Amino acid sequence: MENFDYKKMILEHDDLQASYDDYKKTILKNDDLQKYIYETSAYPKEHEQLKKLREATMEKYGVWSNMTLPVDEAQFLSMFVKIMNAKKTMEIGVFTGYSLLTTALALPEDGKILAIDSDKDAYEFGLPYIKKAGTEHKINFVASDASSVLNDLVNSGEEGTFDFIFVDAWKNEYLKFHELTVKLVKVGGIIAYDNTLWYGSVAQAEKEVEDEFIRSFRNFVVEFNNFIAADSRVESSILSIGDGVTLCRRLR
Repeated sequence: MENFDYKKMILEHDDLQASYDDYKKTILKNDDLQKYIYETSAYPKEHEQLKKLREATMEKYGVWSNMTLPVDEAQFLSMFVKIMNAKKTMEIGVFTGYSLLTTALALPEDGKILAIDSDKDAYEFGLPYIKKAGTEHKINFVASDASSVLNDLVNSGEEGTFDFIFVDAWKNEYLKFHELTVKLVKVGGIIAYDNTLWYGSVAQAEKEVEDEFIRSFRNFVVEFNNFIAADSRVESSILSIGDGVTLCRRLR
C-alpha cells in the first residue's frame, strides 16, 4: 500500500500477529464459505509464482501480509483485465507485488504497467517471483510518492492514455488521486479502488468501530464513496469482493 510505513506500525504494535484474523482483507466473515471459494475456485487456478509470492509475503510480513490482494479478488482482477483487452495500465500501491504480478500475467506480451510505490524494498522482495513468471519486461516500477508521478503524467500529455488503473494506497489520499486518475484513464477506461468497504466499517457509526487502525481511516473511505457516487464524470459500482473494490468507468 503506497505511502504506508508498515515497518513502523509493526514495531509500535507487538501484539498485531495475535490479531491476524482481525485484519483479513475480506468482508466475508463466514470462514467456511471463504475457504470454499478459495479451495474450489481461486487456489486451483493460482499461478505458481503468485502462490509462492503470497506465501513468502505472509512469512516475512506477518499480519501486514494482509495488504496483499485476496486470492479471489486477484482472480477477478485477472479476468477483468483480459475482458477489457487492456494494454496500458497503472498500479498505485504495490507492496510486494501480488496484484502487480496478477495484472502482468493477464496482459498481452506487449502490455505495460506503470507501478508506483515509495517502498522499493517491498517491491524488490517480490521481484524474483515476477522475474520467474517472465513478466518483468511489462513493468516500469517507480519508487516515488504517487501524487508527484501522477501530476507529472498529466503535465506531460498522458491524459486519456491508460486503459486501466488499480489503486490500493493510503485511503486518505484516494480523493486526491481520483482527480488525477480520472484525467489519465481513457474515456471508457476503468479505475479500480481497493478497500472501499474498509473491513465493513463504512456501515457502522464511527463510534462503533473499536479498532483504532480501522477507525482512523473509516471517515476517509466514507467520504470517498460518497464523492464517487455523486461524480458525474464516472459510472461506478462497489463490489463486495475482498475488502470491497469500487470500479469507476470514465464517461467524459
